[in-house]
Amino acid sequence: MRALVLTGPGKAEVQEVEPPVAGPGQVVVGIERAGVCGTDVELFTGEMSYLHTGRSWYPLRPGHEWCGTVTAVGDGVDAAWLGRRVTGDTMLGCGRCDRCRKGRHHVCADLAEIGISRGRAGALAEQLAVPASALHALPDTVDAASGALVEPGGNALRSVHAAGLEPGERLLVLGTGTIGLLVALFARARGAEVHLMGRDEDGLRLARRLGFDDAWTRPSLPALPWDAVVDASNAPHLPALALELVEPAGRVVYIGLAGTPSTLDARDLLLKDVTAVGILGGSAGLPGAIAAYADGSVDARPLVAATVGLAETMDVLAGDRPAGAGPGPKIHIDPRR
Repeated sequence: MRALVLTGPGKAEVQEVEPPVAGPGQVVVGIERAGVCGTDVELFTGEMSYLHTGRSWYPLRPGHEWCGTVTAVGDGVDAAWLGRRVTGDTMLGCGRCDRCRKGRHHVCADLAEIGISRGRAGALAEQLAVPASALHALPDTVDAASGALVEPGGNALRSVHAAGLEPGERLLVLGTGTIGLLVALFARARGAEVHLMGRDEDGLRLARRLGFDDAWTRPSLPALPWDAVVDASNAPHLPALALELVEPAGRVVYIGLAGTPSTLDARDLLLKDVTAVGILGGSAGLPGAIAAYADGSVDARPLVAATVGLAETMDVLAGDRPAGAGPGPKIHIDPRR
């Protein structure tokens, strides 16, 4: 089968590789759609920290935002999965440790991430082997574009839960990329008053097109009481700004990752009695994201700017936008092309 392989920093190619086999407890999924994420870009450029700590290595087959159809099942797997449209959890814990038994497999010490770490092949390929325990079935009302947005949607929904807002309370989202916009969509669906802050007016256009009239740059940001702030940016100075802006006794949620360290003054955190929450992975949010896409309360499809074939993935990773791409931040890959 064809698969995208990262062979070194800045080097990628589509290769013919052996197709996966469904081992015990596994299924094979024919990939219908896969999203390109900022993590994939960092793995391509060599900037991803895992490459420097030994948690990831080349050659590497990326892709962790996906959907498709189960084409084979291994021993011990219910045959009812055959032919079902699915997506899956990126985070694969050992299943035996205390963290896994407590439902925290996403922070398992032996965590492997599909398409990211410990050699787990990813979904930028025609087929993918996945543990059946990681599968989530997709209703017919969730199309391919939405199915491949479940994983980032799960991250966003976890962020909204962590913000702890009641309907009518005010949320400020820092960042208007995929995760920032998804946080805004899920928070609005739950009744929050949502504001977004972007780098410039160009970055706010899609937010406004999605109905978020309260979209600001830093100079134009109004001095309002923010019940919660979600930092969904990759700017190293914004974690401190989130803490500065949030109301005393409010909540700050950190889901963005900067390429360099961010500095927070713990005195500000303490003296404002602020709760700060970090979000890693969408595992616990996947069912809720699927449900919101299925019932139409959240429509994330406008975030997808274009869908291209597997051979064009290298250009996308290098920062090129496909000809005719829309304004959305997300590029999808159809590996069947």
